[in-house]
Amino acid sequence: MASLAGLLQSQDYRVTGSDQNVYPPMSTYLERLGIQVLSGFTEEHLRERPQMVVIGNAVSRNNPEVEAVLRLEIPYISFPQALGKFLIGSKRSVVVAGTHGKTTTSALMAWVLKGAGWNPSFFVGGIPLDLDSGFNQGTGDWAVLEGDEYDSAFFDKGPKFLHYKPEKVILTSLEFDHADIYRDLEHLKGAFRHLIEIIPPAGTLLACNEYEAAREVALSAGCPVLFYGNGEPGDWQARNIRARAGCSLFEPFYKGSSEGVVEISLIGRHNVNNALAVYATARELGIDQTTLKDALAAFSGVKRRQEVKGEVGGVTVIDDFAHHPTAIKETIEAVRAAYPGRRLWAIFEPRSNTSRRRIFAREFPQALSSADRVVVAGLYQPEKIPEKDRLPAEEVVREINRISGDSRAALIEKTNEIPAYVTASAESGDVILVMSNGGFDGVPEKILRLLEEKRA
Repeated sequence: MASLAGLLQSQDYRVTGSDQNVYPPMSTYLERLGIQVLSGFTEEHLRERPQMVVIGNAVSRNNPEVEAVLRLEIPYISFPQALGKFLIGSKRSVVVAGTHGKTTTSALMAWVLKGAGWNPSFFVGGIPLDLDSGFNQGTGDWAVLEGDEYDSAFFDKGPKFLHYKPEKVILTSLEFDHADIYRDLEHLKGAFRHLIEIIPPAGTLLACNEYEAAREVALSAGCPVLFYGNGEPGDWQARNIRARAGCSLFEPFYKGSSEGVVEISLIGRHNVNNALAVYATARELGIDQTTLKDALAAFSGVKRRQEVKGEVGGVTVIDDFAHHPTAIKETIEAVRAAYPGRRLWAIFEPRSNTSRRRIFAREFPQALSSADRVVVAGLYQPEKIPEKDRLPAEEVVREINRISGDSRAALIEKTNEIPAYVTASAESGDVILVMSNGGFDGVPEKILRLLEEKRA
């Protein structure tokens, strides 16, 4: 929603917005754009009667501003409808969908098209480090969008990505998520099938073959389908993968033929797959290898995706958006490989609607136990989850310690106590990986501040 506000302002609309809580990086981003954010929800915020209201999916029908919009008969649309109207229009679109990797892959796709001189429009859920913002209204023919499977609004319960007029779709992965929206994996697969079914016959689907559910839904496509990854069937593969000084190198192979070495300033096998998907799509669009490789090598990443927040006294603090067990496991593995021989802390906040539920109570200990030290925070707003459905954080910690055979994991219910706990034991050489899909009460910044005080 913050990026949409920036997009609309760039088109000379006057934009204001309301939210219950706004946290970095989006709060500072909106402040930099000069967009006023009003605290809380009240009819007073509509006193000047806007020409249109974009209603996000985080607000319900009984929200006081929503009630006022309906009573005053102010025109309103959903977030994805707004993107379809104000960003895509008649442009051709590349939609990046999947459970994991959407933000990095869509940002990288937009960066590559920009590097090729195509001046794409794009809309990404995070803030790419190389671009001024998460959006751009370009003059080129193509738009790149992060395709979210979450529902659109209280008046449109279909997934957002159905509004994005997909011509090229990258399906990065498919696992169960969004337990507040989808009953089970079969229900979720149905949403992705709908996306795939609206790809025109002249379009293409590029699907990761490492996820059984992704392979399965790809079969419903009425357009050409290509697969990438280490599974079968396979058209594109990344081989000869190696790490070097915070970078990854690999060779894209198409149907068994190498296209030479590619370097990316991203770590982890999952990011190699993300880059491979972008490489394959860009080659299909006709971008030459030299231009493509140069653009990939120059990409710096996205805020809050394995973002190094700072280093104090030999302690490195990294902020990441991971909240699904698969993403947590892959992120820990990636950071471990990038910082060999260093003690790794994993600090995790169960904050998303799925992670706060007991659905992944068995998977979280397996994912987290590979770190040397683990801190699990108390559930974010636990009162919003029925008690019988809540993730048993105490059991997760006990299971981590059972698996590891020691007491490496601790539960700290109050987030404001985590920075002091961590910095009291942190030593030079430690890497502190903080994972949450929300603000996490500024834990990464507070850890760095306490480390500075400890040195003084």
